[in-house]
Amino acid sequence: MDISVVVPLFNEDESLPELTAWIDKVMVENNFSYEIVLVDDGSTDRSWEVIEKLRIQNPAIKGIKFRRNYGKSAALNVGFEATQGDVVITMDADLQDSPDEIPELYRRINEEKLDLISGWKKKRYDPITKTVPTKLFNAATRKMSGIELNDFNCGLKAYRSDVVKTIEVYGEMHRYIPVIAKWAGFNKISEQVVEHRARKYGTTKFGFSRFINGFLDLLSIFFVGKFGKRPMHFFGSLGVLSFFLGIIMSLYVLVEKQILIWKGLAYRDVTQQPLFYLSLVAIVVGSQMFLAGFIAELLSRNAPERNQYLIEKELK
Repeated sequence: MDISVVVPLFNEDESLPELTAWIDKVMVENNFSYEIVLVDDGSTDRSWEVIEKLRIQNPAIKGIKFRRNYGKSAALNVGFEATQGDVVITMDADLQDSPDEIPELYRRINEEKLDLISGWKKKRYDPITKTVPTKLFNAATRKMSGIELNDFNCGLKAYRSDVVKTIEVYGEMHRYIPVIAKWAGFNKISEQVVEHRARKYGTTKFGFSRFINGFLDLLSIFFVGKFGKRPMHFFGSLGVLSFFLGIIMSLYVLVEKQILIWKGLAYRDVTQQPLFYLSLVAIVVGSQMFLAGFIAELLSRNAPERNQYLIEKELK
């Protein structure tokens, strides 16, 4: 099969017939073999009824329904597991992504041997309250990940099948799939300017909280990707640094007192100096961080996947 199109959706019953008909038109015109995987993320409208009717009309349509709303990341992860195509395309169900972009995305994945192409909605129709925070997050993600993309959160992306079968998407991590792919060893990542269409039906499903969650998920990805298999390098380094900083401060306080006594000058008791208590806090915090790293290292080394590595090719 050439292409699998994964569409996560939540309360999009109005747009589904038009979207699937548009995708089918593009596929037929380009002689692609394809499937459309519609993942209903616990919709409360008639979305699932619409999917069942569309399935009867077009056998290429598959439907997956969650019992409740789990979020876009969960929908994408389950959709990825169900795909069979050589190239996987993801797009939103609100008709803001154009299926007409699919042929070029498919061509570039195959001809340029890319792992992932992320869409870039250069001209957007979103309000400024959404575009400004998005630009800030994109800038922060570029800085932390080293991936030069302008729009990490664009729902229109294309993947080589190996990518979606390897990575795991959870929480609010769908915004950072290129980062997850890079940490998994898929470095051939590119970008393509795509059309951003104004929403035709319904209202946006995302609120301000997504920006807070997105920032926290970015920190999680960065930490797990860099220290997931060696947590002692992170906690142990900070713990040792804090511990010895505390030791140095406490020695300074003690030596200073002895020098003042030797010179016959007035001095304060060690327990009357704030620096002494700061040094104690630094020693305690350092010890706790070192122990946290040690325990995390034990858990990591005893995890079932501790020696699971991604093998691209093998000759026997």
